[in-house]
Amino acid sequence: MKIFVPGRICLFGEHTDWAGSYRRINGEIERGLTIITGTNHGLYADVKPHPSKLIIRSTVKDGQGRSSIEIRMDRESLLEEAGRGGVFSYAAGVAYQVMTHYRVRGLEVDNYLTDLPIKKGLSSSAAVCVLIARAFNRLYDLKMTVRGEMEFAYLGEITTPSRCGRMDQGCAYGNRPTMMTFDGERMDVDELTVKRDLYYVIVDLCAGKDTREILNQLNHCYPFAKTEAQRAVQGYLGPTSERITRAAAEAIENGDIEKLGSLMKEAQAGFDRCVAPVCPQELTAPVLHKVLSYPPVQDLVLGGKGVGSQGDGSAQFLVRNADDQKRVMEIIQTELKMPCLDLVVRSAARVRKALIPAAGFGTRLFPATKAIKKELFPVLCSDGRMKPVMLVIVEEALAAGIEEVCIVVQPQDKELFEDFFRRPPAVENFNKLPAESKKYADYLLEVGRRITFVTQSEQEGFGHAVMCAREWVNGEPFLLMLGDHLYESDIESNCARQLIDAYGKAGKSVVGLQETPGREVRNFGCVSGIWTEEGSLLSLTDFVEKPDAAYARENLAVEGMKKDTFLTVFGMYVLKPEVFAHIEERIRGGARERGEFQLTSCLDQVRQEDGFFGLVVKGRRFDVGLPESYRQTMVSFSRPRRAAKRRAGQASSPGSSSEA
Repeated sequence: MKIFVPGRICLFGEHTDWAGSYRRINGEIERGLTIITGTNHGLYADVKPHPSKLIIRSTVKDGQGRSSIEIRMDRESLLEEAGRGGVFSYAAGVAYQVMTHYRVRGLEVDNYLTDLPIKKGLSSSAAVCVLIARAFNRLYDLKMTVRGEMEFAYLGEITTPSRCGRMDQGCAYGNRPTMMTFDGERMDVDELTVKRDLYYVIVDLCAGKDTREILNQLNHCYPFAKTEAQRAVQGYLGPTSERITRAAAEAIENGDIEKLGSLMKEAQAGFDRCVAPVCPQELTAPVLHKVLSYPPVQDLVLGGKGVGSQGDGSAQFLVRNADDQKRVMEIIQTELKMPCLDLVVRSAARVRKALIPAAGFGTRLFPATKAIKKELFPVLCSDGRMKPVMLVIVEEALAAGIEEVCIVVQPQDKELFEDFFRRPPAVENFNKLPAESKKYADYLLEVGRRITFVTQSEQEGFGHAVMCAREWVNGEPFLLMLGDHLYESDIESNCARQLIDAYGKAGKSVVGLQETPGREVRNFGCVSGIWTEEGSLLSLTDFVEKPDAAYARENLAVEGMKKDTFLTVFGMYVLKPEVFAHIEERIRGGARERGEFQLTSCLDQVRQEDGFFGLVVKGRRFDVGLPESYRQTMVSFSRPRRAAKRRAGQASSPGSSSEA
């Protein structure tokens, strides 16, 4: 398994993590608040289990000049290595903590590439710790959330001589701005929504700073300030920093880069005025200030400040765009001879494509499917129109704001689908239609212009059908809908829109869920997980395809659910494009399940590597893939809606009510 862990850069709120922890002693100290994000650079590693040892091969040498190590997987050996300090001590410290809490064997890690600067305020040590925690989690399926990996990374690092703060291991959340709140022993994490791409330049100042001395002097100001200088430190790291950091979070979510740059300047000026005087030998930072005020870059940057514990370690600049980023890097590297890293924090990719596999034969509906595709079975809608199932599904996607739809079909069926969506009725038939239906025929052609058909030459399973559309998806997140399911929302947002909104909030792949009694779980994919702090999303720990009731009761119960009730797949997903790599791996390796290439195991791999969330959809789904469920759909789906829903795309269709 390959794992990448980025470094971590503190955008705002340096030192507030440990400062906020003093609230457990002095309640008058303000909570700490910081915004961090992962870098575009980090640690790359191949990992695999080992029966008895922790084996690390690293591209970074430790203080003793070692680039590899083998340690017996027993607590005494791991604890001894953790106490020595250096890069391998971090790995040993995390392994010690994991072994203390879980039954695991060993680990073999080949860190074949490190492109993250070391000891430059970018949390390279924390990245090592997260790498080891994540490797144990994924290889032994320990079912940790990202937060859990971060916690074990922190426990591992403080097992070593390092005295890191709580924010460092936030690199576990990747290249997405995260706001962290520190209140005594409690820490809360909120991921921010990025409205527009943010372009930074990170400068290695090629100088030096003593982080331990900085922390030592600043800690003398806590928990109770005795001098005016100490009160100034507490004031800046408390209310002043919190105000600036909250304003920065708002600017990030609003896409206001001018405001964000101004706040960077304000934060640095406040730090220099209030904090630097208690450790002037390290925080006067002449090299940092020379770079921040370097005249040739002033017209290109929006703001700049120090990184990490401040001092002459690294600097960060915010610029307007990629061209300015490139220019600033060229100037600093050429004229000041200082290495630079580019950092781009991407805005959340908009979900604009929907994929609908429709290449199955429909064996459970035979012999009807010998005459007509199940995706074209008629269903009566609440507007009184008889529509084929596929049209209702496409309208669900378009009403959610989807711009392009791809339908995967068998080669021999492509003409059938194209005939419905792209060709008007024969002239003699069109002339017989009432005026309202003629308008609807034009509407169908308009819908058809937004549809692409991709063929699946061999029916090799759901995963294989999704793989056929990889080129069409073209690296974008996409909405995946089953070709034999209809949906009805209980709220104003339709079911697809609810899922797309959840993806925008989580920044991770999301599956729609429904509550299902234990006696029925054998018919569905089933999940388990842990509710996020706000309670609306489930961080998944298990993906199981059609478990029996006994297995579900033993392994898939979710806290807060009614007795013998489980969460099963609703038939709708928003997936990041990384899922295709896992499907391809299984197809190349011939890893069939029940004779086909399935999707569920690939989704579980995404869960392990990137995280996966579930949303209990406020609505109902209707399965037309079984005779009895199709009969129930014909009865229930045509009933008047119980809430205002299905607007936007469907409201614009000719002859439709707002509930069509």
